[in-house]
Amino acid sequence: MEQRRAVVVGAGIGGLTAAVALHRDGWQVTVLERAADLAPVGAGIGLAPNSQRALDVIGLGDRVRELAAWQGDGGMRAPDGRWLARTDAKAAAARFGGPLVLLHRATLVEILTSALPEGTVRTGAAATLADPGDDHRPARLTTPEGETEAELVVAADGIRSAIRHALFPGHPGTRYSGCTTWRVVVPAPARPFAPHETWGAGRLWGTQPLKDGRVYAYAMAAAPAGGRAPDDERAELLRLFGDWHHPVPEILASVDPGQVLRHDVHHLPDPLPAFHRGRVALLGDAAHAMMPSLGQGGNQAIEDAVVLAHHARSGPGFDPAEALAAYTADRLPRTTAIVRKAARTGAVTLLSARPAVALRSALVGAVSRFGPGLVLRGFDGIADWRPPVAPARPA
Repeated sequence: MEQRRAVVVGAGIGGLTAAVALHRDGWQVTVLERAADLAPVGAGIGLAPNSQRALDVIGLGDRVRELAAWQGDGGMRAPDGRWLARTDAKAAAARFGGPLVLLHRATLVEILTSALPEGTVRTGAAATLADPGDDHRPARLTTPEGETEAELVVAADGIRSAIRHALFPGHPGTRYSGCTTWRVVVPAPARPFAPHETWGAGRLWGTQPLKDGRVYAYAMAAAPAGGRAPDDERAELLRLFGDWHHPVPEILASVDPGQVLRHDVHHLPDPLPAFHRGRVALLGDAAHAMMPSLGQGGNQAIEDAVVLAHHARSGPGFDPAEALAAYTADRLPRTTAIVRKAARTGAVTLLSARPAVALRSALVGAVSRFGPGLVLRGFDGIADWRPPVAPARPA
């Protein structure tokens, strides 16, 4: 039987996961990445149990779990250091079937690319959709080397997806969420700390340990779109968070201004009519960009990848219309609900009026007094997701 060909556009987390999943299911896969190399844009990523179970399908889940660093307690704090809510790693693992794993994006990219044949990923290879194809003809892409055809195209080309616009030109596209984010990875401070996320007035800070001894820190604040610090982003972080509790000042003291990543947050509050057209499937941010307030952007892209591969399993009976319609039916309702929940959570996070902030802190504290289970309940239906296919043996 002739091997079917899939082309993945974009070598981010979702695109690489899709490439591994399709390769394992018998597809001949090529990944086209516009950037000159795979140096990931970003710092850390949190993988919840739902995406770890998705990675189990392609034999990589245990490699990720080995990188879990959070073993004790943590929770939500106020800027002065008061604990508003406590969470426990064991309680979270018991409720959702696994730990939360924080790792550097470069580490995850390395794990995924190691499961692909050499030469699968082609960098410096921008691709434009020429024809989405249909049941009777392949999809066509235009690349710097000419035109290429494929039985399946996976559009994992990110939040500014050109393929999404080509498939659904009437869709309003992404919208600015009203907030911007900063991310850094630095050596751990000398004084110990418990993992935490701290909510202030229109501002948020998080500090999480990585397995290699470094710390992933992230911040979010309400801000006009396109804003930049008048001096440098480290100075901006000092202005916003420099007087917050330990370890925030110590983290900022160790930051090189050139290491700080700042990105405005855009999302897709208006769901697409479908995640496919012809032989093209949208995946990850291209399909359902969301605010980072639930930490599910990368997790949902990984889910997309294994569900798409499940429905697109290569074989003589491959029917693109049927397979991709099933993919949309599985993924669009779930991700739409998570996009909306992330937006609601983000709005609560960024409350800035003093009475509203005080009420938020009081409510969070009241809920937490009934135990970590009530705090974790917000991730029911998200972190407990299971893929539609059994785990594979490790790659």
